[in-house]
Amino acid sequence: MSDPAASLDPASLRGLSEDVLDDTLRRFANEHGAGALPALSGLADSAADRAIRRAAKRALYRLSQRGVTLAPAPPTAPVVRRGTPHAVHAWLSGIDGTGSRAAWILFEGAYGGGALCSLILNDVVGITEVAGGDITKRRLEAELASLRAAQKLPWVETEPARALGLVAEALELHRERGTAPPAAFGRWQPFFAEVAPAGPPPLPAADPSLADRSSVELLGLPEIAGWFLDPDSVQSDALDVQEARESRLVVSDQIKAERQEAILGRVIEREFTPEARRRWGRRFAEMAWIFDATDRGAHAAIAAAAAAVFAESEASFARHPIVRALAQRALELASEVAAGRLRAADVSRKP
Repeated sequence: MSDPAASLDPASLRGLSEDVLDDTLRRFANEHGAGALPALSGLADSAADRAIRRAAKRALYRLSQRGVTLAPAPPTAPVVRRGTPHAVHAWLSGIDGTGSRAAWILFEGAYGGGALCSLILNDVVGITEVAGGDITKRRLEAELASLRAAQKLPWVETEPARALGLVAEALELHRERGTAPPAAFGRWQPFFAEVAPAGPPPLPAADPSLADRSSVELLGLPEIAGWFLDPDSVQSDALDVQEARESRLVVSDQIKAERQEAILGRVIEREFTPEARRRWGRRFAEMAWIFDATDRGAHAAIAAAAAAVFAESEASFARHPIVRALAQRALELASEVAAGRLRAADVSRKP
């Protein structure tokens, strides 16, 4: 039997648009099923072009949704080979619109050797990227300085136990979904064998009076501007909104507004499942912690109030401005995609 990888020439993928890449790798995955996993995993882990890596990861994710995944690779020898490795420093970024954040964890062995584990953690699929290895103190300082200069999201140092616990939560997601972390995580697996999940960060009691400000003040911040429901999930709803606005029937503006309100309510009810509400609440809680750690107390208090909204009763939740804003923004972007003014890949919230 021929190797499926032979029919996928990585060189032929370079320069393709994201939409064409998605379509090409989707067809490759559909044609070869489990046989496509090694080639797609290779692209996802080591392709020089970032767009190709992202398209390969999306193809792998779609296969995982059908239960097609690679068997977990046996862990290789850990980076720190002598003594019991322990984490001595850790850094976390804020969370982007896909639910992803960066985590750096520095481990030190019994003889003082340092090893930096760099990860991208996503609250939907788990660990999406892994890198790192032995590192000197001088190199670490240079890398941190470079990262802070280029990082668009807040980047803060944290207690190592918290970063370890977030990785443990990502590993739990993999177990629940029946998926495996990237193969590169195998070398780090022993470092997280006995780690407990972190759980939500500690927050002060939420002030309900601040929650209404969250849709304007928080969603207007550069760090949270990309937070909204995935436009692809509301594409048909966006078309319904457009039809309601452009209807040739002689109806009042009030009736049109009521129709649009009904569509928005339908989106909120369908998309904010109990699991989605838990995930969005956690995102706001984590950003409240980030804002507090970067001396932005006012934003931290509003984010904490927003996090509390996602635990409210169904009726009050559906009417809340920040919930409506997350859904409304997705509908607007989906309309722009349908009109050809935006590319679906540019606004996708999929990891």
